Amino acid sequence: METSYKEHLNQITTFVFDVDGVLTDGTISVTTTGEMLRTMNIKDGFALKTAVDKGYHVCVISGGSNEGVRLRLAGLGIKDIYLGAHHKTKTLREYLIAKNLKHKNVLYMGDDIPDLLVMKETGLPCCPQDAVPEIKAISAYISHKKGGKGCVRDVIEQVLKVQGKWVADSESSATFD
Repeated sequence: METSYKEHLNQITTFVFDVDGVLTDGTISVTTTGEMLRTMNIKDGFALKTAVDKGYHVCVISGGSNEGVRLRLAGLGIKDIYLGAHHKTKTLREYLIAKNLKHKNVLYMGDDIPDLLVMKETGLPCCPQDAVPEIKAISAYISHKKGGKGCVRDVIEQVLKVQGKWVADSESSATFD
């Protein structure tokens, strides 16, 4: 992008995130029974819950279909969770129409090739520090944080601070774990 990504932060109303490699570090632990376990960052959880509470649209679109992921995200107040979405662009388009949202107001964070086309349809494509080169090449912002290590908190906090909605010293009774 020719302009700084910071110029676009004030128009963001919607956050869309991939799961594996963004909300998680991209690793999967497999138990002896075949259950696949992922780890999510508690600070990312706080930022997601804060964005929901402040009235932002928060959506998750992932090719994975782990029910534990759905439960974790729903517990943070996220209602728009699309798991098993192998056509992310179609899912995003349908979501934007259903919510009457504009592409330019969407921040999308992805990390790998399945996110490439959908990221090109958003106003602010972003990625974690450890995203693949093809995703870094199209991202307006590359977080200094890795996937699952605070990159989601990084972008949400930046947007909310620019818009005067980040509350650094408020107490919250919400549970993030």
